[in-house]
Amino acid sequence: MKRRDFFKLAGAAAVGSAATSVLAARPQNGAPIATPSEANSEAPTSKADITLRIAPVTVPLTPNHIISTIGYNGTSPGPILRMREGVPVSVEVFNETDVPEYVHWHGLHIPSDVDGAEEEETPAVPPHGSRRYQFTPRPAGTRWYHTHTMAMADLNRSTYTGQFGFLMVDSGRDPGNYDQEIFLALRDWEPFFTNQPMDADEAGQVGPQPERPAVLDTRPNGLEVDSLVFSVNDKVLGAGEPIRVRPGQRVLAHILNASAIENRSIALPGHTFHVLAMDGNAVPTPRSVEMLMLGPGERIDAIIEMNQPGVWILGATQDMIRNSGLGIVIEYANEHRQPQWVPSAAAPWDYTVFGRPPGGQPAPDHTIDMVFEKIPGGAGQFNAWLVNGKQYPRDREFVLQQGARYRLVFHNRTDDGHPLHLHRHTFELVDVNGKSTSGIMKDTVIVPLYGRAAVDFVANQPGLTLFHCHIQQHMDYGFKALFRYA
Repeated sequence: MKRRDFFKLAGAAAVGSAATSVLAARPQNGAPIATPSEANSEAPTSKADITLRIAPVTVPLTPNHIISTIGYNGTSPGPILRMREGVPVSVEVFNETDVPEYVHWHGLHIPSDVDGAEEEETPAVPPHGSRRYQFTPRPAGTRWYHTHTMAMADLNRSTYTGQFGFLMVDSGRDPGNYDQEIFLALRDWEPFFTNQPMDADEAGQVGPQPERPAVLDTRPNGLEVDSLVFSVNDKVLGAGEPIRVRPGQRVLAHILNASAIENRSIALPGHTFHVLAMDGNAVPTPRSVEMLMLGPGERIDAIIEMNQPGVWILGATQDMIRNSGLGIVIEYANEHRQPQWVPSAAAPWDYTVFGRPPGGQPAPDHTIDMVFEKIPGGAGQFNAWLVNGKQYPRDREFVLQQGARYRLVFHNRTDDGHPLHLHRHTFELVDVNGKSTSGIMKDTVIVPLYGRAAVDFVANQPGLTLFHCHIQQHMDYGFKALFRYA
């Protein structure tokens, strides 16, 4: 079955086509797909394949609620960037703001000087200046790009802004077994500081807590970041056009948690998500589930079989979050009624159901234990975050031998579920809270509150490599480390 039709999507930046070529730009709702027309010469005087402009933008969440932020090419989300795996590409970034910026190419295996992180010694895009990123995109899959500056106490900086977008690296081998392709970015807006407990989608997840301390820290919590306004792409629930479908269609959904703040769970009543890939990497055991959970930085590719005619809400499983905007309407042809939401008792999120039975992979050459702790109010008004008892920076604590296989064991001794991201590498998930698995390849993984997880990776990308929690405030206040190659 091939893609058959084109549909206008609410806030989605692109529509699928029957062609698998990435060589033509197709505008959608004012946000074009940006693709290289060909591999240009890498000479500095050549025209770049893709141009990004960092500048103030407005985001019309509703006709009466329009926010001002910083985005790419006049929109947020920015344009979907389509690249071909293994074909060199150049991206010219113009920074029309008053502060230095970085663009991080999340999930790509590229050198540290173009990865887009200050800690890795990537040069900044200067204020009112430009910088050209030149790299060969790989591996194929759903990636994304976003700012990678520090925010600290400035909620108008970094991932609190609208600087993010999908990056699709095409292998040229897409079988096209779907009728429609949609891009859904989960977002929160207008962040604020609070000392009240934050909402936490993972709080309802039932499971062991092997890292829970015998005596909990009862010191008052520092200020954390929260939000009361949410969207899918650039519209709150009900403010944009619905996604229009017909019975029998197969819809390929690319879903990204572009939040700076929180893990999110979503569902579509009466339907299931047939998960094909996580973080852009095919899962060993595709499986249908009723609910998806994504930490900031995570992506899921899933097929949705449109077999329940009606008008439905695809949105957050938490009522408060969904009612505050985190959702989008799915409307079947010839159906005209109020959008429905029906809560379900979906099974808790479990990465391991998409893996293979444990075993078969090489034993690690080295094991590195990483213990994560929170010091309430340890950074003035804010919490401090420790990795192995220290805040960032640290000197040459994590040194890798090129070609060796490493096992990172994450010990989360905090009351938050942390989405942990390793730059420039892909890791294999091997254990979550004592449940072993194999074959699940990722670049970001949620370690449950008071939980434990282990991942394996091969040190095959020489250069500085940043590791951090993808919740912006946690990274800002110490939750990161730098891996070096010997």
